Amino acid sequence: MKVIFLQDVKGRGKKGEVKNVADGYAQNFLIKQGLAIEANNANLKALEAQKNKEKKNAAEDLAKSKGLKEALEKLTVELKAKAGEGGRLFGSITSKQIAEALQKNHNIKIDKRKIEMEDAIRALGYTNVPIKLHPEVTATLKVHVSEQ
Repeated sequence: MKVIFLQDVKGRGKKGEVKNVADGYAQNFLIKQGLAIEANNANLKALEAQKNKEKKNAAEDLAKSKGLKEALEKLTVELKAKAGEGGRLFGSITSKQIAEALQKNHNIKIDKRKIEMEDAIRALGYTNVPIKLHPEVTATLKVHVSEQ
């Protein structure tokens, strides 16, 4: 019997796949547990429509990410911190502080986990910080740390 998987089933198939499985396994386990539905014409058309909708949403997300990338690369985030001799900071500037400054000053909400810093900023001056907006889109934000 052909079935459309509604969820990943270990060793059998992934969500959205159409596979041929034993009739008893399909009737008694997959369909009963809500893991799959029978692959008839109506269900196949619904699956195709859902896949098209997901492709459209993915394209919209990519376009939004590219637009946000252009906006972020034009910005410079200004942060102030206490510094000692030679421009070394007391403490450091973290991704959380950068995300809060973006929200407060430029009204751009970015999750701090998307800001990819190897280490916190510990010196005065300009620093380029990569921000992963989408698996295919990475923006570079300029962060200027000045003395308080």
